[in-house]
Amino acid sequence: MTKTFKTLEDFLGTHFIYTYDNGWEYEWYAKNDHTVDYRIHGGMVGGRWVTDQKADIVMLTEGIYKISWTEPTGTDVALDFMPNEKKLHGTIFFPKWVEEHPEITVTYQNEHIDLMEESREKYETYPKLVVPEFANITYMGDAGQDNEDVISEAPYKGMPDDIRNGKYFDKNYNRINKGCSSNQVDGGSS
Repeated sequence: MTKTFKTLEDFLGTHFIYTYDNGWEYEWYAKNDHTVDYRIHGGMVGGRWVTDQKADIVMLTEGIYKISWTEPTGTDVALDFMPNEKKLHGTIFFPKWVEEHPEITVTYQNEHIDLMEESREKYETYPKLVVPEFANITYMGDAGQDNEDVISEAPYKGMPDDIRNGKYFDKNYNRINKGCSSNQVDGGSS
């Protein structure tokens, strides 16, 4: 994708893959002006995936965007995207319970909201694990807004490479080989 990001409209509908300096790899989609979808391919909660997460999405200045949200787990996230530089800075505020029991969250969150909320009440929240990291954006795709194919299955080993190498989406950004997720990331389930 070779576009220059100037407006909020340029950013919305963009699909990203990025790797934090600590090695954690994430996939993230600006679904529309108030919703994000994402998959986590590596790190403490690798295998987790979420759709239709409500978020605050704003443009700070031309080509720089801030997104923030609170998950049902109690995890808070703040991301600053600089797509023209292929960089971002993210800060994740993990509750103590997620740090101690990450396996509970490694699932398709949307089907387990009750478990996330129950765990949030059952286990300790503080002190939070704060993870501030820079990341390099390794992929940007123009998926269009509200594309349900972008994040529609559990992550699997090699998925980011399949996406980057053009083996996952067709020219219209529709998923190829629907229903063929045989190599899920360790701990992932759908």
